[in-house]
Amino acid sequence: MSGAPLMHLAMVSPGETVRLVSVEGGLDVRKRLADLGLNIGESLSVIQSDSQGPMILAVKESRLALGRGVAHKLLVEAATPQNL
Repeated sequence: MSGAPLMHLAMVSPGETVRLVSVEGGLDVRKRLADLGLNIGESLSVIQSDSQGPMILAVKESRLALGRGVAHKLLVEAATPQNL
């Protein structure tokens, strides 16, 4: 961790890039997210984030849709050139 403040992914605005720091969930949640390519240290770009409906993320070369409940379980920090 770089000391940047942590926030839940659901709080990130479209166009922002963040780094996944922690998953607040059990083994099943962490495994499911890892299967989707969401691993600790991974950079994520928020494509779409409305107050209703899923968030659309860019992860590597893929696009993912995550529900708000899952987005609230992911702790992220602002991406900087040092932690990308």
